Amino acid sequence: MTRRGFTPILITVMGIILAAYSFGSMRLAPAVAAAGPAEGGPGVAAAIDLTVNAAANRQPISPYIYGLNFAKPAFAAEIDLPVRRWGGNHTTRYNWQSNYMNHGSDWFFHNNTHYDPYNGATLTADAWVDQNELTGSASLVTVPTIGYVAKDGDPESCGFQVSKYGAQDDVNNEDGYPNCGNGLQAGVPIAGNDPLDTSQVVNSSFASGWVQHLVAAHGAANAGGVKFYALDNEPELWHETHRDVHPAPLDYDELRNRSFDYGAAIKAADPTAQILGYTSFGWSGYWYSAYDLKQGALNGYTYFPDYATHGNRYQVEWYLQQMAQYEQDHHMRLLDYLDLHFYPQNGVDLSTAGSAAKQALRLRSTRALWDPTYTDESWIGGSDQPAEWRQVRLIRRMHDWVDAFYPGTKLALTEYNWGGLEDINGALAQADVLGIFGREDLDLAALWNYPDSDLGYDHFETLPGAYAFRLYRNYNGSGGQFGDVSISAASADQSQLAIYAAQRTTDKAITLMIINKTGGALTGNVALAGFTPSGAAQVYRYSVANLTAIVPLADQPVSAAGFSTTFPANSITLLVIPATNLGLEPQMYLPAILK
Repeated sequence: MTRRGFTPILITVMGIILAAYSFGSMRLAPAVAAAGPAEGGPGVAAAIDLTVNAAANRQPISPYIYGLNFAKPAFAAEIDLPVRRWGGNHTTRYNWQSNYMNHGSDWFFHNNTHYDPYNGATLTADAWVDQNELTGSASLVTVPTIGYVAKDGDPESCGFQVSKYGAQDDVNNEDGYPNCGNGLQAGVPIAGNDPLDTSQVVNSSFASGWVQHLVAAHGAANAGGVKFYALDNEPELWHETHRDVHPAPLDYDELRNRSFDYGAAIKAADPTAQILGYTSFGWSGYWYSAYDLKQGALNGYTYFPDYATHGNRYQVEWYLQQMAQYEQDHHMRLLDYLDLHFYPQNGVDLSTAGSAAKQALRLRSTRALWDPTYTDESWIGGSDQPAEWRQVRLIRRMHDWVDAFYPGTKLALTEYNWGGLEDINGALAQADVLGIFGREDLDLAALWNYPDSDLGYDHFETLPGAYAFRLYRNYNGSGGQFGDVSISAASADQSQLAIYAAQRTTDKAITLMIINKTGGALTGNVALAGFTPSGAAQVYRYSVANLTAIVPLADQPVSAAGFSTTFPANSITLLVIPATNLGLEPQMYLPAILK
């Protein structure tokens, strides 16, 4: 059994506090209606102005923003899944030669033979890539850089055997392995254990051998093979998640050196591959190294050695700076994507929909991805935090970092989750997130949807959250997709009636995604500019009225000036507006072609 855990790190006014929590068993809660009623009185739909301009703010939308970490073949084919990620804690010690892995702290540091999390059947990396090839999905493979891989697939091989290291705070009685402990004695990590209990030593040649094998078996990245490689998974947490082989907190220099070593090995094996790094676990890891976080706790939170001795640069800034320097010195780009993970710290992630208050918070907190006026409603936004951190504005902040320290680097969020995916509330949030990704020019993203049965993710394709992906990737069951060139779209109240707009390069149709986040009907007065409709808009809706289908509705009449229509409570509506000769210059379409 695999459990996916992660550890947020809180920075308080006293300094930095490490606070760990694990994602365990949860029970589905009854669905609760989303945010409160709209203004306008009973039976009256409040009116909100929406504006769309096809000639403004044009930029390509990367198809890779619609990625998943886990997908059954049928669903991947249905939504034409653009990218699927082989990632998570267990991939840090994946042995490609034998298909062995280690669960790390997620589950008693057990070794195991790698398996399909949906059915428990043995699954090799090659078979996983084969599935992607069948469904036309690009593969994103996590390459271990920690220096160890699992030596066997025997669950009795575990990092902290009771027979060798003594009694521990918890042992794996649940699966019948009481000799495998959690590596803690009275809350204190066991020190001095032998990494070879579970693992064998490897180096970057082991990684390059894997890439060479993948190229031989599937082709190079530019010839249909594995397109993306990530430099391990959440290395700032190795001293927790894989402390049996890496007990020391990672510092700046180790992060850089491993990125240089393994990145160069991957590029040597496949020069056309795209590399993602450093796959940070979350907010605190963007700023300080794991070493600094620990040292800060030991010196009164007045001195952070890594930060102070590396030009007073935060970890993401310094990492980008170093990767840029490598390219300057070696005339080779090792880092193609800055890759971060982000889970809202307000309690909505990896959970069921919850109370009305929690659902409203979920819908508000998507603003953390972009809004410079939104103070995060978690410890991140606390008054004891540095002022520059309280507004996360994550994607815009990532753009700022790249522009300042390594221009040309693309942006990826290969783990994120806003929760509530079993409910219409989570579907609204997920549709909002995907719209934000396109508008804010993110390059790649993958929802963390590990098939946990308590959350219903073992049947993710049946959940309301999956319909958010269908709306963007196959709204009509015949391959209809949201546009691939983002265009200007604004709402007078994005918190109630959100709008995202794009144009398709294939037929020049304008697609509008309009999300009513409230518990009451809202009228949208849509003003159009920059193109000429050739007829009525097709309308497709997913709502609380029918959680098992995207419903096609009667066409919406559209004039050159726009249209007005009502959007029911808790609904996502896609409008497809056909276009005539738009009067746009040909170069307006070039960004989508060049992407």
